[in-house]
Amino acid sequence: MDGHELAEVAGAIGIFALVTTVIAVAITQLGATWRAKAALAREQEYRTLADTATRAQEETAARLAETREQLSELTSRMTSVERVLKEVE
Repeated sequence: MDGHELAEVAGAIGIFALVTTVIAVAITQLGATWRAKAALAREQEYRTLADTATRAQEETAARLAETREQLSELTSRMTSVERVLKEVE
């Protein structure tokens, strides 16, 4: 084997190593990109869920406040009715 053939073999091995490295880096970067996109999608779904839960909680609080007002009104009416009934007796 002369020097020229040895250089060709070394060049082929170098090119093979370079191609292998480039492919490995590309696959790693694609995987990182896919993971980042998946994380963003999960985060967006979580935000949507949190917004929905917040709105539902606010609606429930408003309904509860309305129910408390109605209960207070009913209590005052019952007190008035009881007073009237006691006066009638």
